[in-house]
Amino acid sequence: MKTKIVPIGNSLGIRIPRPLLERTGLAGDVELEARDGMLLVRAVTGPRAGWADAFHTMSAKRDDRLVDQPPRSSSTWDRDEWEW
Repeated sequence: MKTKIVPIGNSLGIRIPRPLLERTGLAGDVELEARDGMLLVRAVTGPRAGWADAFHTMSAKRDDRLVDQPPRSSSTWDRDEWEW
């Protein structure tokens, strides 16, 4: 599908036909990257995207145990009285 680079204010831009947007599911904020004469457009992912699936997989494999040692209590109050 062809389109043209057009002036948009003080910048240049392209109009992305609706069918392409619908096929890709792109909406809202996107990331742009220039690579080898191409302009890549992809959805912005959050910093923790995919974590829920990774944790689920870890749990299923029983690989979700705590690896840090619990902190040593500095007093009996810390150990016996403190509640979250």
